Amino acid sequence: MKTYIAILRGINVGGHRVIKMDALKVLMFEIGLENVQTYIQSGNIVFQKKDTSTHDLEISISAAILDKFSFEVPVIVLEHQELSNIIAQNPFSNTDDIDESFLHLTFLSAKPKEGFHEQIKELKFGEDSFLLIDTTLHIYCPNGYGNTKLNNGFFESKLKVNATTRNWKTSKKLLDMAESLK
Repeated sequence: MKTYIAILRGINVGGHRVIKMDALKVLMFEIGLENVQTYIQSGNIVFQKKDTSTHDLEISISAAILDKFSFEVPVIVLEHQELSNIIAQNPFSNTDDIDESFLHLTFLSAKPKEGFHEQIKELKFGEDSFLLIDTTLHIYCPNGYGNTKLNNGFFESKLKVNATTRNWKTSKKLLDMAESLK
């Protein structure tokens, strides 16, 4: 059995695309996922399944949500070790002058095509900064994520891929949950 983390984009925000976590958990069991756990209402799922491609899992979860709830939800699935590596690689997390409560990870559905990242990496965003490593943006927003231009919409429009963001605390909690299933 492999352990995976699914991160859903844009559910339970402002009363739109509402999915209760109990209903989501039942649905995940119905599509064959095992040891399913959810974390907070923003669409975080930790589960196990026999070795399956993350792409196939994304399609399966997204299709099940569309069928059950009648709306589309972008889904990004990571393997346990992948999330562990992402957290370990965060260039901001072990810096003394960084407050971890202002760290975020934006997960991309694919690696941006050549040139898209180059167009934005030199732009200045006040005190906010980001670094792209593979398919994850490591973001530091010292004035709060709600006050930055470095949000999902910005990255989706500039990089031409789906994006969903989790704060550092949630990302680390998801890793802890995945490790507890091993």
